[in-house]
Amino acid sequence: MSATENTSQSQAIPVDRIRYNESGLVPAIVQDYLDGTVLMMAWMNRESLQKTLESGETWFWSRSRQEFWHKGETSGHIQKVRSLRYDCDSDTLLVGVEQVGDIACHKGERSCFHQVDSEVVPPPADTLSQVFSVISDRRDRPQENSYTCKLLAGGDNKILQKIGEESAEVVMACKDDDREAIASEAADLFYHTLVALAYHNVDLRDVYRQLQKRRR
Repeated sequence: MSATENTSQSQAIPVDRIRYNESGLVPAIVQDYLDGTVLMMAWMNRESLQKTLESGETWFWSRSRQEFWHKGETSGHIQKVRSLRYDCDSDTLLVGVEQVGDIACHKGERSCFHQVDSEVVPPPADTLSQVFSVISDRRDRPQENSYTCKLLAGGDNKILQKIGEESAEVVMACKDDDREAIASEAADLFYHTLVALAYHNVDLRDVYRQLQKRRR
């Protein structure tokens, strides 16, 4: 399946309308299509963009080697293009991908943007993914006096009880048409649902994949 078939309107990027720099290149920001994590930045030219559109996988132009490179050709960590957009000035590309192997960086990290003051940290994703990451960490490395750890220790009985309570709170807030309360109670419900996912070892990204299927 080509990249153009994966875009919401099934329209091709107008290769000839992209504004390439004096070297004939355009920066391409690569982003995880599920949780928005910025994975890497590389350069494309007219031909590599055309290869990307035709193959449905990312192709870039290496400035140091002066040659095309098919992302993941040697490592197997290819990028399947799910969306491709360009900005208001037509001089930057945003490529939404499914990253095979969940590794985009040549150093073995998920994202090239994994350093803060030389410390390796997980790259930022959407808020739900960040909260789920903390919950999963509490599951794997319990901490004393952690509410999340107490929930996980209580198992399904405790977790499902809380989901039931928070669901009722959302219903009541909606009945009262209290927008602030609805947002607050929905956040509580999301959190406790994430705890249930972590307890049963269900990855949040699997939920996102289900939502993507329904979106189509």
